[in-house]
Amino acid sequence: MRTRSLALVSVVAAAALAVAATPASAKAPTVPQLVVFRAGNALDSVAVKARATHVRVGGRRCAVGAGTALAALAVSKPPKLKLRDYGSCGKRARDAVSLFVRGIGPDVNHGIDGWVYKSGNRLATAGAGDPSGPFGSGRLKSGTRVTWFYCHMNAANHSCQPTLRLSAQPADPGTMRVHVTAYDDRGHATPAGGSTVHAGAATTTADSNGDATLTLAAGTYLVHAERSGSIRSFDEALDVH
Repeated sequence: MRTRSLALVSVVAAAALAVAATPASAKAPTVPQLVVFRAGNALDSVAVKARATHVRVGGRRCAVGAGTALAALAVSKPPKLKLRDYGSCGKRARDAVSLFVRGIGPDVNHGIDGWVYKSGNRLATAGAGDPSGPFGSGRLKSGTRVTWFYCHMNAANHSCQPTLRLSAQPADPGTMRVHVTAYDDRGHATPAGGSTVHAGAATTTADSNGDATLTLAAGTYLVHAERSGSIRSFDEALDVH
């Protein structure tokens, strides 16, 4: 995982300050996880158990502690997960702090662009294998959304693309009203006007306030939003009566 600065020195500094590993007896949290590739296609997992696991790095078998974003990613078995070790990972989960995600599927880090993750709506400031958690204040909790995506770093403001989140609002029979919000690296929210909302085969465009309404037959739909220059939202299962 890259920090927002995507600088190697940050990874090395984090390794020097690593805390003790999560106790083996601790219950592994279950988290929703979204992996969004450069082309926009995504792997949306409703529930991934972020249990303690092992990964292969440079011919070594390295422990990864429960409750970390890297544990959830490894357990979900994404295609062609590529890691680099900037420390000395091994039998101790705390040493996974130095592990760095350099590729998932066809997308490999290049220059200042590469894989990052958000915990909730904020870009993590610690490595994905750091047992102190995404912000150094505790491991992931059950229900915390984890979004992995390929960051195209904006050199002007040193930030990645915003991520989208979709929520439903009460609607009349046969209709679905949704609101789409965009979150920057720090989790600051703005309406995601112009987003395309997908509900099954139906689509519509959110207005400048991020609001959209769809007319649909009764049933349950998987709904998500996408927008050029942003990272698509999780799928939301929403009912129309």
